[in-house]
Parts: sequence; C-alpha cells; structure tokens
Amino acid sequence: MSTARDVRYADSGGLQVAYEVIGNGPLDIVIVTDLASNVDVLHDHVFILHFIEQMCEIGRVIYLDPRGVGLSDPLDRLPPLEEWVDDIRVVLDDLGVEQAAVVGHGYGAQLGLLFAAVHPGRTKAVVSINGYARLRAAPDYPAGLTPDLEAWVVRQVETLWGSGQVLAWANTEPSGAPVGTPELWARVERASATPRRAARRQALSFDIDIRSVLPTIAVPTLVVQSVADRYIRREHADHLVSNIPGARLVELPGGHAPMMTGVVDELADAIAGFLAGASYRRVTDRALMTVAFTDIVDSTRRAAEAGDRSWRSLLELHDAITRHEVEVARGRVVKFTGDGVMASFDGPARAVECVRTIGERLESAGLSIRAGVHTGEVEIRDGDIGGIAVHIASRISALAAAGETLTSSTVRDLVAGSGLVFADRGEHVLKGVPDAWHLYVVA
Repeated sequence: MSTARDVRYADSGGLQVAYEVIGNGPLDIVIVTDLASNVDVLHDHVFILHFIEQMCEIGRVIYLDPRGVGLSDPLDRLPPLEEWVDDIRVVLDDLGVEQAAVVGHGYGAQLGLLFAAVHPGRTKAVVSINGYARLRAAPDYPAGLTPDLEAWVVRQVETLWGSGQVLAWANTEPSGAPVGTPELWARVERASATPRRAARRQALSFDIDIRSVLPTIAVPTLVVQSVADRYIRREHADHLVSNIPGARLVELPGGHAPMMTGVVDELADAIAGFLAGASYRRVTDRALMTVAFTDIVDSTRRAAEAGDRSWRSLLELHDAITRHEVEVARGRVVKFTGDGVMASFDGPARAVECVRTIGERLESAGLSIRAGVHTGEVEIRDGDIGGIAVHIASRISALAAAGETLTSSTVRDLVAGSGLVFADRGEHVLKGVPDAWHLYVVA
C-alpha cells in the first residue's frame, strides 16, 4: 500500500467532512467508526493501520470522519441522524462513486444501516461491528442500558475523555488484558473530540431508535459482535440479525473495537469473506422514505366562498409555495391532490420542518393546512410511490387538526438531535391499516 496520504474534504450541508482515500482496489469500502475517529491519527495506531491494509487487499478504502468528529468541521448543534447519514452520501458523490460497501462500528453502524435502507441502490453490502438499533433500554428492548448506566456512561465520557481511560476500559484483548498504551488511547480520544463534544454526542446516541428501519434493509448484511464487549451486549446483535432480512452473525473474541485489538486479522477475514460472497440484489424499486401529506382545511367551503377565479389563484399560490419548500428540503413532489400534496423525502426531520414551513407561509395567505408524516418502505412506480407506508401517512394526515402536523412514532424515533418537540397523541386505529399506531403532534 502506498504511504502517500490522500485526505480530502466534501461539503455536507455547509460543513466540511474529512475523508481519506487509501488503496485502489475494485470495490469501494466506506469505513465509519464510533466516536473515536481521526483520519490523521489512525495511521499511528498499528492495529487500525493493519486493518485498513487488509481491506485494501480487496478494495479501495474510504475512511471518513463524520461531522463533529476528528478532522471534520465541529458542530454548533447536534444534528439529526439523517444529516450524519448525508456525510456518507456526499463523500461518495465527491468521489463519483455510484455504489460502495459500508462498514460501520458502534454509532457508525447505525449510520451505515440507515444509509443502506435509504440508498439501497448505492449500497453493495453493509457491515455492523458491535452496532445496535437502539442503545437505551425499553420495556420491549431489555438489551439497552438502564437510566443509571446511561448516566454513568455520559459522566465517564465527560470527566475522563482525553485521558485514554474511556477507550482503555472498552477495549481488551481476548485474554482480558488491556490493549495499547494509555498515551495512545489518550491521543485518539483528544484527536477525536473535546470532552464536552464527546459527551454531547454520547448523550444523543441514547435518543436514537432505528428498529423500525431494520426490516426495510434489502442489501447483504453482516453483523459482527465481540463476545467481551462491555458496552454493547450480544442481545443487540441478536435483534439486528432477527430483524434484517438475510443478515448473518459472526462472533469475535475481545472488546468493543476489534479493529483496535489483536483480533484485527479475524475481523478483516470475516469482512473480506463476506464481501467476496455478497451478491448485490437490485432493489431500486423499494427504498426507505419519509412520506408527507398535506391538505387545505375546509377546502370545499373555502372554494365556494372565494369563487372559481379567486380559488384558482389561491391554489396556484399553494402549489408554488409547496413546490418551492419541498425542493429546498431536498424532497420531491410526487403529486398534487387538488387541495394538498403528497411529497417524499430522504429524511424525516427535513420532511417535518418542510411541512411546518409550508403551513406557516400559507397561513399568512389565509390558508390553513393539516399534515401527516411517516417513514417506511415504499414501492417506486414510474415516478409514483405506493405501499403501506404511503397509506399510513395519508391516514395520519386525515387525523390532524387545522394547523397541526401529526407523525408516527417512527418519525419521532428517527429525529433525535433535530430540536423538534413532540406531544403524545396516544394510539389510533388507522382505516385499512393493521394494528393501532402511536401518533405524536409536532409542538
């Protein structure tokens, strides 16, 4: 492998994301690690460097620092998960890469899994290394951390980050012996983030829940779990394998970050073998999307009161404002419905903010709308979209009151870090849709 460094920067929503291109093999392999990441310092870590060298035997490695980490721009605020996922997309765009395998570790595994769901056509395969769908415990998810343990983890990061003790605690050799030197771990921590920034991001990770996304992942998936991981329990891996169609599980000895320990050869062999046998399944007719419906409240009465000509002018204004705001939010107007719109987005936070802005702008023109938003797998049909997710979004919209934006619990779970505030609207039966659905109104 060449020793020449090729560190580049891609623009992601006004922030610069640092990444390094290593090797020139036939398969592009994106690597996104957990909070401890810095594309400069990784070359000083013998195990990580060895791992990358082994990956370069089968492909070209694209190692990136997500926003707020390492060499990438710092953050003024913690963004929603969908913006971090964008960091993978913009790096691929910057390189002109159409399709890549994505290898994610810890929090980076969440990014990789969500990227695979939203962009199946651009994902050859996805590998989760000690990843998880949700980190916080819940009555239906006992694998997560309890509130006491959650507070303890954040407190440890806040007080010890930069000393090397956080990474040293999380990583052990299969024998139980510590890995590396305290100074090496300290350098990695300091190069990744400040203690405050690291603690804020760690706290955010407890708010994210991508369980509802897992069944929509339709690309080959490998789940790697370390048996001695003190942080991510085996049950997290079991949940991923049970809910991602066709996912495979591989267990490794050692602690949380196997690419930083003496089991790096076993990790590289498992990934290389998996990628060599991963046949791409063309799934461009299905993808994870956020679907939004809006409609004008009391449109029939308003049309009668306004008269045909005035009402036509109001509808033209409605359509122009709606189309503009959807385009600004990187969404797509699927169709106008006469007195409303059906639009699709690649992220739920963008969708919610978009329909709220549409409502505010139309309110000033004397029109009140209601909106419903849901994230799920949709079928793509010659420019149109269909499937149960579309019906759910439509039914949610019908339940919203004037000026309200109602969402499913899926949307609320995926927008952690967006700053959006929700009020619980309880469970509702949606016409023609199985089971009761928990809904939330955007405050």
